Amino acid sequence: MTDACRSASERKADTIARLERDADVWAATASAGRPHLVPLSFAWDGTHVILATPAASPTARNAATSGDLRLALGTSRDVTIIEASVEVVRCADAEDSIAQCHAARTGWDPRQEDVQHVYLIAMPRTTRAWRSLPEIEGRTIMRGGQWTPA
Repeated sequence: MTDACRSASERKADTIARLERDADVWAATASAGRPHLVPLSFAWDGTHVILATPAASPTARNAATSGDLRLALGTSRDVTIIEASVEVVRCADAEDSIAQCHAARTGWDPRQEDVQHVYLIAMPRTTRAWRSLPEIEGRTIMRGGQWTPA
């Protein structure tokens, strides 16, 4: 891996490519100061990160209570961290576009499960991407839900 720093536009392009191709993401929530971290399959519709989890899971409960979700893609040497607001929607009540996007991307339709599931529809607010120490400075590529200038 090179120590050359990527521009904001390169980091944005790399992040979008990762959202379009990666299969799983680490999803972090918290309740009463206790963190909870799980890997989940996800879909990216160009605006939202869409995940599904059992309605009774700690992830679903914590996200519904706080309205926040933190996502991590990649490895410790090429990471993307996304802080997002999240809407928790019963799979049976979700818009078809959300359900179809998730099913097409993950190969799994949680609406068909015996256990009730919810979609976590995450809207990124802040996104940071870096590969190595030289990229720590300038790692924020999205603020307030808007990509930063290149």
